[in-house]
Amino acid sequence: MNKLNRAIDRFCILHPNFGIPNLMLYIVLGNVAVYLLDMFSRGVTLSGLLYFSPALVLQGQLWRIITFVFVPGGSGLLFLLYCYFTYSMGRTLEQQWGTAKFTCYYLGGVILTVIGAFAVSLLARVSVDVYSASEVTFAMFLAFAVLFPDATFVLFPIPIPIRAKYIAYFDLAYFAFMILSPILQGMWYYCTVPLMALLNVCVMIWPDMASFLKLERTRSRQATHFHNTTANARRQAQQANAGVRRCAVCGRTNLTNPELDFRYCSRCAGYHCFCSDHIFSHVHFTDDQP
Repeated sequence: MNKLNRAIDRFCILHPNFGIPNLMLYIVLGNVAVYLLDMFSRGVTLSGLLYFSPALVLQGQLWRIITFVFVPGGSGLLFLLYCYFTYSMGRTLEQQWGTAKFTCYYLGGVILTVIGAFAVSLLARVSVDVYSASEVTFAMFLAFAVLFPDATFVLFPIPIPIRAKYIAYFDLAYFAFMILSPILQGMWYYCTVPLMALLNVCVMIWPDMASFLKLERTRSRQATHFHNTTANARRQAQQANAGVRRCAVCGRTNLTNPELDFRYCSRCAGYHCFCSDHIFSHVHFTDDQP
């Protein structure tokens, strides 16, 4: 994955003029145009002439290799949300990666989808039709979440800001469903398209994905440490308020061993009590310890 990612980066550096500037604007406008024409059509819909079908391509309808990216990925409010996220996230990724790399990403997703559908159709002897490029777009959401995990969105009609990384969890659930559902139904060949989309996005963001996972593990450890530290401080404060003093070394208290003298150490970070046997011989607590 790293070698492929570096090869793509090297290609983009050597060919800075490669690509289509503002590519997602043209994709979204094409989706809107097809959606409106389908609404007013009374016979054959335009989407029916544009979706990708290996069987129809072999019959000479070569335009379907490209035109399926203009087939709408939904209807109604879902279609509007689809267009909004497609353009906004695509535009942000293009600004982050550059036009050349973003065009490589989208074209790579389209090419892998076509190759995967053709290969599986030949192996399974079933035409794996692709009715839109929604999987390529949804995989793009994962790339956005990895690069900008703390970006927030307000989803209508929920007036609550949601971080991009949480939206990515729903995206992963969608891909899991799209992959597992046909396998469980005995039609494994239909999981090819989402798998190709995930493969494409993994190639493009593999180093960033590794950094993201490392950052999430660090945040999890810090949150656990903070929780443990807070819980210990709260427990010690409750014991102090209840008149119970417990030695942080041996665990004895003034209730179980009233003959001992219990004191708090002023050199330890936080509130730590010690019995008379350990007040001068213990290892001092620091801010790095729970």
